[in-house]
Amino acid sequence: MDEAELSATAQDYVKVVWSATEWTDTPVTTKFLSQRLNVSAPTVSENVRKLVTAGLLEHEPYGAITLTREGERRALQMVRRHRIIETFLVTQLRYGWDEVHDEAEVLEHACSARLIDALDGLLGHPRRDPHGDPIPSPAGEVDAVEGVNLAAAAVGRWVVTRVSDADPEVLRELAALGVVVDARLTVLRPGEDGSGPRIEVDGGAPLDLPAPAASAVWLLPEARA
Repeated sequence: MDEAELSATAQDYVKVVWSATEWTDTPVTTKFLSQRLNVSAPTVSENVRKLVTAGLLEHEPYGAITLTREGERRALQMVRRHRIIETFLVTQLRYGWDEVHDEAEVLEHACSARLIDALDGLLGHPRRDPHGDPIPSPAGEVDAVEGVNLAAAAVGRWVVTRVSDADPEVLRELAALGVVVDARLTVLRPGEDGSGPRIEVDGGAPLDLPAPAASAVWLLPEARA
């Protein structure tokens, strides 16, 4: 199947399946895809069957939906497009990091591979997008991103390595507090029993971070960053 023959729907499905397993081992189901893609369960089932036939997905009855090797290759192409576009929008067009996801969702289907490579060169071949997520190489190689979730981080000095872009409101909240990629912070009190941690960002005043915001942030010990 050539690049031009892969429909926008197929591109969305393989990208969502890959992205869903990038940071968690939770199995991808038809229910998950229905909620994530905002389409009915019967529509998901029909599209999954088509993509299984096309050699992009694997799905046993009542089992998890996974990518074939070809499906993973196509998914990484889309992830690369998405993250390069997000990086371009933030660094060149001054979009906020909370504004770029939906724009990239649209533009990734319209951009050619040539344009994406040109943007990559213009940007200096970035390794991470504005949220700290790794940008796959043209060959589909992905740098592993290590990290401890802030919601579970121990007392100590840390550096922010990644912030989930799942919720724009959370991104705006974190940006206002200075909790952005490469920021240095100190965990003064770990989160526990559903409450968020108490932190200090770059030597600022202590603050109590809500648990949902903390769960969107990944850290590395300052000594390893």
